[in-house]
Amino acid sequence: MNSKETKPHINVDFFEDLTGDIATPTDANIEDIGNRIRLLREKKGMSIEELSQMTGYDVEFLSGIEKNTIKPQLGTLMKLSRALDSAFSRLISGVGDKLYSVTRQNERRVISRSTSSKGQKKAYKYMSLAPDVKGRHMEALLVRLEENQSGERSVHDGEEFIYVIDGVVNLKIGEDSLDLEAGDSVYYLSTTPHLIAAKNDQATILAVMYEG
Repeated sequence: MNSKETKPHINVDFFEDLTGDIATPTDANIEDIGNRIRLLREKKGMSIEELSQMTGYDVEFLSGIEKNTIKPQLGTLMKLSRALDSAFSRLISGVGDKLYSVTRQNERRVISRSTSSKGQKKAYKYMSLAPDVKGRHMEALLVRLEENQSGERSVHDGEEFIYVIDGVVNLKIGEDSLDLEAGDSVYYLSTTPHLIAAKNDQATILAVMYEG
């Protein structure tokens, strides 16, 4: 029996109700991230040119993020949060005010979709699973991945844990290219150049990101 015929060690049907389809974000949810970045930058008295110098992103790209014509990927948000002295989670889903957070299935908060560089192609969309905890250093996300033909790799501070819920995920990390199936997981330091995308069509993952 080859690997494609071998069933995963868990019953992946368990996750069918967990994932479902991640709804298309509303305009309000999408716009929050760009607005948060702009407001944080202005509060620090920082010009967009200065933010460009600190992050290595060009002014046009940053302007597109702030205007919500470009939807930043998670690695980009990590870098921006560092430059703005802000918690990554604050950019992703705002400031929480609770000691703990229970997220029911019908209460998941769709945050945004992300695109490739210059906003040319949809890369993934994601929802936060624990947005309400105050002072958190991890962000738990349910992510619907698309195929990514651009080959853009991400490098940023922090650590990531990925668990594949459905579909096949291709992870390019360092010199390696790995296919991960339902039930597979990977943990890596985000300082290693990496790219994670659906191998074919779409895939769903649980991503836990620690900003370090």
